[in-house]
Amino acid sequence: MRLQEFWSRLDRHFGSVRAQSVARDHVFAVLGGRTAVDAIDAGLSVRRVWLAICEEYEVPPKER
Repeated sequence: MRLQEFWSRLDRHFGSVRAQSVARDHVFAVLGGRTAVDAIDAGLSVRRVWLAICEEYEVPPKER
């Protein structure tokens, strides 16, 4: 998954304003206590970060 696709999916699922909050403000234990943006900046794969968001926010499997 590319970073552009990650942001597109976030925007589609959460709306542009909430997507930014989910990515920049929410701390995910499964990502080592990091936000999604911090996890990506630390080198975690974008796909792994997306899946962590999906689990936390119960995104339906067909939208993952």
